[in-house]
Amino acid sequence: MRKKLFTILIISFIVLVLSACNGNENASNGPTSDLNGQQIYGQSCSSCHGGDLRSGYAPDLDQIGKKYSAEEIQDIIENGIGSMPKGIVKGEDAEKVADWLATQK
Repeated sequence: MRKKLFTILIISFIVLVLSACNGNENASNGPTSDLNGQQIYGQSCSSCHGGDLRSGYAPDLDQIGKKYSAEEIQDIIENGIGSMPKGIVKGEDAEKVADWLATQK
C-alpha cells in the first residue's frame, strides 16, 4: 500500500512540475512572447530554479553567466541537460532567457 501511495505521489509531482514549465506557442515560429528574458524566466523557469535563481530544487542559476555563454545557455534551454527536459522555452523566448541568464555573474 505504501509503495502505491508513494508512486502516485511521485507521478503527481512530476506532472505538476512539467505542467508548470511550459512556454507560449504561436502559429508562426514556435513560442514567442512580448516579454523580456527575466519575465519569461519568471513564468517558465522559476518554479524549478527559484524566483531568485537559487531557491528551487533545480540547479542554481545565479552565477550561470560565469560558466556558460548565452549561446551555450540557449542550447541547454532548447535541448535539455541532465534531468532538465528539452524545449521548456523555445525560439526567440529561449534566446531572450539565455541572454538574460548570461548576465548573471
